[in-house]
Amino acid sequence: MFSGIVEEVGEVLEVKDTEGGRWLKIGATAILGDAMLGESISVSGTCLTVVDFALALNGQPGWFAVEAVNETLRRTRCGELLRGSKVNLEKALKVSDRLGGHIVTGHIDTVGEVAEIVEDGFSWQISFTLDKSYAPFFVEKGSVAVDGVSLTVAACADPGDSRFGDKFWFSVALIPHTLQVTTMGALKVGSRVNLETDIIARYVIRLAQFGIGSLTAL
Repeated sequence: MFSGIVEEVGEVLEVKDTEGGRWLKIGATAILGDAMLGESISVSGTCLTVVDFALALNGQPGWFAVEAVNETLRRTRCGELLRGSKVNLEKALKVSDRLGGHIVTGHIDTVGEVAEIVEDGFSWQISFTLDKSYAPFFVEKGSVAVDGVSLTVAACADPGDSRFGDKFWFSVALIPHTLQVTTMGALKVGSRVNLETDIIARYVIRLAQFGIGSLTAL
């Protein structure tokens, strides 16, 4: 479980593709202070398990390795990461931690695309497009995780909206701090991002599909 508050921007140092998935070696420092094998780390929003790591030593940066299985590669943009790619990193929450963002599972729903970037005072208004089947999971002022960053939905498409063709869209407002300490500042029109919808919205929609009566039968 994560909060969507990025702790560090890491860099992909090495990539190896196999029949079973993809192995990634990622350079980091801040999050490795109490690193453990088998722990979970959010890599641009994707929850991955640490299978190896090394702390910074003799001027060499620290790193950790993770494995992304084929299902992860299908659902996320982990398969698009190359050597030198920057990634947002966050360690799993402790029970005693403050929840500064929102409840983020690290289980990506889909990959979206930046459709528009507009400067608005000192902030950026960024609009993302995705398949319209995800429309029920978005509401104005609701939460969404974009590449692992907890953000507030500033606006989203109404039924019948054709602003970006047949795609559903939502927008967020990014302050300078977020642009500086995450990978959000490098986004351009056409950039692809991992998207995780609000977990509470997912359960509400699921319950609405099957009806409350289905619970009484259990």
